[in-house]
Amino acid sequence: MEIAQKAHLAATVLKTVSNDDRTATLKMVHDALREAKDEVIAANVKDLDAAKSANLSPSLIKRLDLSTGDKYDSMLQGILDVASLDDPVGKVTLARKLDDNLELYRLTCPVGVLLVIFEARPEVIANITALAIKSGNAAILKGGKESLHSFTAIAKAVTKALEKSKVPPGAIQLIATRDEVSSLLSQDQYIDLVIPRGSNELVKHIKDNTKIPVMGHADGICAIYVDQDANAKMAADIVVDAKTNYPAGCNSVETLLINEKVISDKWPTVASALVDANVEIRATPELIEALPADLKSHCKTATEEDFKTEFLAHIIAAKSVPTVEDAMAHINSHGSSHTDCIITDNETTAGKFLKGIDSAGVYWNASTRFADGFRYGFGTEVGVSTNKIHARGPVGLEGLVNYQYILKGNGQIAASYLGAGGDKPFKHEDLPLEN
Repeated sequence: MEIAQKAHLAATVLKTVSNDDRTATLKMVHDALREAKDEVIAANVKDLDAAKSANLSPSLIKRLDLSTGDKYDSMLQGILDVASLDDPVGKVTLARKLDDNLELYRLTCPVGVLLVIFEARPEVIANITALAIKSGNAAILKGGKESLHSFTAIAKAVTKALEKSKVPPGAIQLIATRDEVSSLLSQDQYIDLVIPRGSNELVKHIKDNTKIPVMGHADGICAIYVDQDANAKMAADIVVDAKTNYPAGCNSVETLLINEKVISDKWPTVASALVDANVEIRATPELIEALPADLKSHCKTATEEDFKTEFLAHIIAAKSVPTVEDAMAHINSHGSSHTDCIITDNETTAGKFLKGIDSAGVYWNASTRFADGFRYGFGTEVGVSTNKIHARGPVGLEGLVNYQYILKGNGQIAASYLGAGGDKPFKHEDLPLEN
């Protein structure tokens, strides 16, 4: 309870800290993590070795890895990108004169206290710290045991930077034990939003064990529909990118739907590209039968369960559908409302798909891998939400603010006006927005 209370008190102060000071804090966090890179990578290698020894899944190990590619540098750049964004707090989104000298304003404000629980992905610490501070929210972060060494090293650098800043103590707290999480999930009087990032089991557990609103997604079962009017090469390029660019990502494609009119011509082109990219195809019998012998050997017969599975690997489930309406029905009944795509040159068909898919992201002729806060220009993201209330899709700064109404008067009382006993009408005149 002490952790939640401390965060709540910090949140009430943090939202009064100027944007300049919040931005300066993020630059301090960036510099601290840049200087600590060798220590963090060394700690990350320990986590990777332990994960491999424990035979954890390849997708989890890939998410855990900070030591290869440009992931660490991208994490650092994400902090600077968030720092450079406009202040999301205090923006006037409505201004209305109710009467002379009685003016109503709707302003953006922080959500309050965020509890973020994540598995693997140690870079989440930096991402959430940046987004929380910039948006004026306090945050409590809990990493998984598989990332304990990385978490500890990053937390040390972040804490060191915050101690030198104008951010109040308790605004960013990093916890390591599961017992603390169980206690925090009951603190609905102090914590305003829980954001789980991890497996379906983690998200379900969180939702089943708290009264606090939960924002996130359980699975990323993304689908691509190849229409009869699709360009075959474009389809092959997009599907391969969406499947192989980062298979462990929640925005990688898992389901491929092929219009039955192009089984004989365009489908083999797509299948060949997938096989060349070392992707295992789990397809329905009519799709397998349409392929030449050298491609058939790379296919397995799909089960119904395959179309409900987030593989997070070089595996894709494929089936044919008669029409775009059938593709839409399949996606809306089997998908996870994350990100889905149509490939077609027919604008009318694309328009129907874009309107009819009930997902946070709906694409036309573009890889599902674009579903990402960095690619959307959010700097980074707190997570991807498939919720329909408050925020959807990659959640950046805008998803971490709410709004409040501020009324400025000059002694007016409700009893003077219509609806409360008086006879004075309201003017209800919109005023120009000023920020």
